[in-house]
This record gives sequence, C-alpha cells and structure tokens, in this order.
Amino acid sequence: MSVSSVSSLAADQSVCAPLSVLGRDVTVPLVTGGEVTYAALDYAASAPALQRVWDDVAAYAPYYGSVHRGAGYLSQLSTDLFENARKTVAEFLDCRADDQLIFTRSTTDSLNLLAAALPADCHVFVFETEHHASLLPWRGARVTYLDAPRTPAEAVATLERALADRDPHGPALVCVTGASNVTGEIWPVRELAAAAHAHGARIVLDAAQLAPHHPVSVQDLDVDWVAFSGHKLYAPFGSGVLAGRADWLREAEPYLAGGGASRKVTRRTDGGVDVEWHETAARHEAGSPNVIGAYAIASACKALTEAGFDTLVARERHLIDTVRAGLAEVPEVRVLSLFGDDAPRVGVISFVVDGWNSSHFAAALSAEYGIGVRDGLFCAHPLVRTLLGSDPHTQGECGAPEAAPGEKSLNAIRVSFGAGTPDEHVERFVGAVRELVRDGARWNYRTEDGRCVPAT
Repeated sequence: MSVSSVSSLAADQSVCAPLSVLGRDVTVPLVTGGEVTYAALDYAASAPALQRVWDDVAAYAPYYGSVHRGAGYLSQLSTDLFENARKTVAEFLDCRADDQLIFTRSTTDSLNLLAAALPADCHVFVFETEHHASLLPWRGARVTYLDAPRTPAEAVATLERALADRDPHGPALVCVTGASNVTGEIWPVRELAAAAHAHGARIVLDAAQLAPHHPVSVQDLDVDWVAFSGHKLYAPFGSGVLAGRADWLREAEPYLAGGGASRKVTRRTDGGVDVEWHETAARHEAGSPNVIGAYAIASACKALTEAGFDTLVARERHLIDTVRAGLAEVPEVRVLSLFGDDAPRVGVISFVVDGWNSSHFAAALSAEYGIGVRDGLFCAHPLVRTLLGSDPHTQGECGAPEAAPGEKSLNAIRVSFGAGTPDEHVERFVGAVRELVRDGARWNYRTEDGRCVPAT
C-alpha cells in the first residue's frame, strides 16, 4: 500500500454547501420536552470536524506506525504521510520555499514556541485586542501593549508610531490577529506587515480565526510567521501549525529537549553530554509526533481548497447577513464592534441583550432551543471589557445579577459559524433571540459548578 492509496472515503462527494461535518444529526433534549437537532454555533471555539477529515483519518488508522526512525513498512508509510502533510499545509498557506513549518498542539503552543525563539532584547508589540493565546506568551520579552484601535487605519498608524518610538532600535516582533475571535472583524494584516517591515520589525499572524474562513497567503500578506489550530479548521483537537522564517527558529534552543530534536548526543569525559540539535523543523518537534493530527490538518486544508474559498466566503457572507439583520430587528440587542458595521468580517458575532445576564441568555438558548453558543469574555478579556465599557477589573460570571435595562453587561454572548453550518441553524438562532427577548425565558436558571443550568 502506498501513501497515495490512503485516500478519503469521501473523495467522490460533490462539493455542497454546507460542507458535511460530524454531529450534524445529533439530537439534544429540551427542558420544555422532546428533542431537537443540535445547532452548533460555537465554531470560534471549536469547529466540528469535516466528515471527509474523519474518513481520511479512519482510512489511515490501521496503517499507523512510528515516525521517522522506524525501518518497518508502516513506519515508512507514516513518515511519508507526516512529511507530505507538512508539504500540503505549506502549500495551503502559500509559504516561501525556505520557510519552516512546525507541527504543534495549537495556536497557543505555536506562539509560545515562537516566544521561546525570540532573539535577545527583542521588543514585542501587541494590541490589547488579541486573544490570550497571542497576548500572553511574550512574558520573557519587552512588551508594548497597544490600545484598541477603532478603525483599520488607526491600527496601522498606532503601530507605526510605536515602532518609530522604540529605543533601542533592536529586533522587534509584531503580533496581530487575522480575524477577531470576538467581533469577527478582519484586520489589515497586509498594511500592518508593511508598517512592521518599514521599521525593521517582523510580524506573526494569529490566523486561528482567519484560516477556516478565508485563504491565508504568507507571501501575499508578507507576514514572517503564521500560526493556527486544527480544531478551528475542521480537524480534531490536539494539532496546530507554526510556519515561517527559519532563522530565529534555527538559532533558538529547542522548544522541547528530547529524541527527534537531537541529531547527535555524546558523553563528555567529565560525565556530561554534548548535543548537536537539528536545524530543520525537527529541532522543535521532539518526541513522537502527532501524525494523525498532522494528517487531519492536511486533509482539512485539501477539503477547503477543493471546496473553493470564493464559494465558502460567499455562503458565509449570506449567513452573516442573516444573523446581523435578525439581531438588528431586536432593539434590546447591541452587537459589539471595533471597526463598525461595514468592516469585512468572518462568521463570529458577539452581542449583549439589555436586561439579561448573558450567561442566562446563552443557557436558555441551549436548554429551550438546542442552540450552542458561547458566553463570557472569550479569552480576550481586555478587548471585551473595552467593547462593553465595563470596569477592566470586573469579572463577569454566570451567577452575577441580571443587568437592568440601560446598565452595562459584565460579559457577552458569541455566535459563530462556518462552512458546516446549515441555514436552518442560523434561522433558528435568530428566531430564538427574538422570542427570548419578547417573551422571556420559559425556565429559571441557576449557577452550578460555574455553569448556568435550568433550575429544577
């Protein structure tokens, strides 16, 4: 059996909208009685795996073997599969010929890896609007946190001023999101990259929310690195990618020390050991790699490419318009935004409802309508608190008192969707919001182990 014969069981499926995902027929009980097909509208946290990806993984699973150093047939097959997955993902990202692509556990892992590889005295610039995965890893460096801009042009101008004023004028890195996990708004990545390079800085793109929705070209955007997670790209949990310039990665100490990262290890006469590390991606991939995770990401990349991003973006635009138009008809709903209504965006929308505790509202959507959304601060606390206009030291929680009309909410509700979302799910969501605001919840809700649940 060759690598090419480990093929998708769904390869002959025609491209349709929505794409086929796992869990599309799962039913859940309602507190009001009966069951309903679950509407998974929390893609920004974890998108359901594509059926094609799952079928590809299932087809490969019987041929699983150790990677890189096994002499057996299945080990060689798995090694080829792993390295071909690396090539597939690099093509998906339109990487440069000399870029390195490292498989990690997630976007968070990727950005922590890059943080560990920063040169001495590197100055990091990051907007307060970032997800914690890209806001927090830089603790060992000098960090300048930039205030939330209110327009794309202001974002570029803010960055340019900060870079021009830095002293000393040494190595610098800008970290920016491609699309906000709170507002869904797409950031001016190409312009920010140009500003960074004009001032002698490099830039890393957090594409966790952008890559599942829009094509991401390292060369076209002119970013130095890009990071994303498999579980947001319709692949199972536990895999991620860091791709980009090789020099800082090659010169850094290995992210993890162990087998695979080392090329040669010898004992010294004084009893210690000398290590010669790899200079390739293997330098930061110590241990047995997650070959199934890498293969799943590659499968998802192929599926999205074959479906065509033009088609996917157009359909998602329709879903976005449906949700935004529906929410606009409910006066009590306020949609959160940095850049305004006309900003390009992906299928991520956060909002608050006057007079409602956001956690209670999200719990009612689940318990009474079978709709799964997210509530809280979305691992982007500074951004959400800025958008809410709330005290940055206040922690919103499920059991907080309900906000009275006109009062500021402590947290928000997020609905998110993508290539696997049926029209019916967003239509049910819009109808449920309208009914809840008009009629109120049909059930009382309470706090239990930090979650809002129906009160018995």
